[in-house]
Amino acid sequence: MAITDIPILSMLRTRLQWAQERQRVLAENVANADTPRYHARDLSPLKFDDTSAAPGMAGAASNVALATTEPGHIAGLGLSRGTFRAESKGNYEVRPAGNAVNIEEEMMKVAANQMDYQAASAVYLRSLSLIKTALGKR
Repeated sequence: MAITDIPILSMLRTRLQWAQERQRVLAENVANADTPRYHARDLSPLKFDDTSAAPGMAGAASNVALATTEPGHIAGLGLSRGTFRAESKGNYEVRPAGNAVNIEEEMMKVAANQMDYQAASAVYLRSLSLIKTALGKR
């Protein structure tokens, strides 16, 4: 099995690529803050429950569920539920020139995207470190 076939690493790489693309889109929004009739854009959130979004995961984790052995146990979240919400795009102000970019909102998105990228890259590096340890390369 190649290291690129490991599902968690593939998902993390996809997440990092998505964050890079989102950073580019958000930077365009900030750069065009004074452009007349420019409306802010954003990427749709990643959904890993879709089998096309995570290659190699078609049947591997789709049937995993938590077992409740006692009636008082809390039911866990299934893998089919998405953890990302779609943002409503109707709550922005439009300037007289037709520009609808809110700099504060865009900068908050940039900061959140940066934190998500750092978290995903840290998990990716730790996963690689764990694999190296398992192989005895450390």
